[in-house]
Amino acid sequence: MTVSDVHSVEPATPDGQLSVIRRIVFAKPATTIAIGVIFLYLLLAFLAPWIAPYDPLAQDYDAISAYPSAAHWLGTDQYGRDILSRLIYGSQNSLILGLIAPALAAVIGTSLGIAAGYFGGWIDRIVTRVIDLLLSFPELLLAIIVAAALGGGFWNVVIVLTIAFVPGFARVARASTLAVKEEPYVEAARSIGVRVPIILVRHVLPNISASIVLLLTLWVASAIRLEAALSFLGIGTQPPSPSWGNIIRDGLGNIFGTPWPIIGAGCAITIIVLAFNILGDTVRDVLDPEAAE
Repeated sequence: MTVSDVHSVEPATPDGQLSVIRRIVFAKPATTIAIGVIFLYLLLAFLAPWIAPYDPLAQDYDAISAYPSAAHWLGTDQYGRDILSRLIYGSQNSLILGLIAPALAAVIGTSLGIAAGYFGGWIDRIVTRVIDLLLSFPELLLAIIVAAALGGGFWNVVIVLTIAFVPGFARVARASTLAVKEEPYVEAARSIGVRVPIILVRHVLPNISASIVLLLTLWVASAIRLEAALSFLGIGTQPPSPSWGNIIRDGLGNIFGTPWPIIGAGCAITIIVLAFNILGDTVRDVLDPEAAE
């Protein structure tokens, strides 16, 4: 074993990263369409104040439970609020939560998993026991328990979803680190006295990143679904702030007046979740071809 073995695996170059991104974007027509849908949703959320035809909280008592028309493309709810405007503004809460919570969970869970897998000993035992405890609850049930304790509100929901996703990232990162730390280039780095933080950043993290990115892509869709479920149950985004989940909840209370809040929000959730699932499948195929087979 030589010193050059330490550098046998280097982080991906910018050209290599661009090649992977191109392969993901243009792998299949369905993936390209899914990425376009995701971009469109993000654009709508970002430009909501300029795109939405009405204030999402404004009530029109002359148009209560109105069906779709030229004035209100998706009709109005039982309070006379424009459904399309509420869906556009609701995408801000749903998508931002769906992106922030898995990203935070990835950072925290990956850090815990790498520490447990690389150092072992009491660190591994503690992290593993905590992961096992949290994984004993289904994600939705765990989110409901934590949300009931913390209450509703944007940042409370972020904390709830982050806690729900941390165990999965930690388990994957730990398993991947256990395999990577036995590789010759990691042993070579230790043998010549390379500091542990450098080993973790330069050799361990780049070699487990594919699994983390794959899990992150798939769980954005789960986060959007969980946020909608929590808001529907009344422990997520609180009214009158619009969220796809509480739009469905409001619509359920007035289903005989107009079904369009349920139809609109349901379609919005279905389309974006499907788009992220298609993207996640493609990321898996590109980053881990053996798993796809």
